[in-house]
Amino acid sequence: MSISIETCAAMHIGDRSEQQDRVGIFPHPTKPGCLLAVLSDGMGGHTGGAIAAEQVVLKARQNFGHFTPGVEDIQEFLKSVIDEAHVVIKLTRFTSEADPHSTACVFVLRPGHADWAHCGDSRIYHFRRGGLVSRSPDHSLVGELVRSGRITEAQAETHPQRNLLLSCLGAERDPRIDFGTTPALQAGDVFLLCSDGLWAYFSDYELGTTLDELDPRAAAKVLINAARERGAGAGDNISVAIVKVVPVVSAATALG
Repeated sequence: MSISIETCAAMHIGDRSEQQDRVGIFPHPTKPGCLLAVLSDGMGGHTGGAIAAEQVVLKARQNFGHFTPGVEDIQEFLKSVIDEAHVVIKLTRFTSEADPHSTACVFVLRPGHADWAHCGDSRIYHFRRGGLVSRSPDHSLVGELVRSGRITEAQAETHPQRNLLLSCLGAERDPRIDFGTTPALQAGDVFLLCSDGLWAYFSDYELGTTLDELDPRAAAKVLINAARERGAGAGDNISVAIVKVVPVVSAATALG
């Protein structure tokens, strides 16, 4: 079965005074069928978070332009983006009065393959025909408490320290990086990159169902609008990138 790729990247400022998220989807400059999706949620005072998040997107796009899919190691590429953005963000402390930090989600789609890496509590989801295949682990205090069995996911939603990160870009410690991959793409696969301004308001089931039933642009609109409503005037910045694998229906098939 032939497949094609549909994508959408979107942001909303939420109820904040400044947009400190950044998101982008970029085709490879020379390799058809290869694309990069990158998302970052900045933190660190006025303009500091925006500066940090912007550096993640800039470094990812720069490195992707020099990356040779199928020749260079994909995990090394993903790691290089996060590590190098981390160094650049730390250096910006000397040129600004802010204390910039950021999360990072970096996703690469190649023919038949998808690979990704992340640091922080922005998430990368992989759904297949609406069902959850994988979800990146949050590098946060409540994430560790859930994984150790000390609290439930329901308790994590209202934990007073739910926004405390244990790893991010721009901190003194090197960023923790977790990787994910799927070696065989199928029609019905959907990948969602999003900041906590989105995922905090949805179950995995809600996200998977919406992404399965709608095209990426429509799904992004529905999810952002619902997050805004559920945020009830106290919503965070929202950013989302959707990459969906869909079947190509031939003329013969369409005619029955």
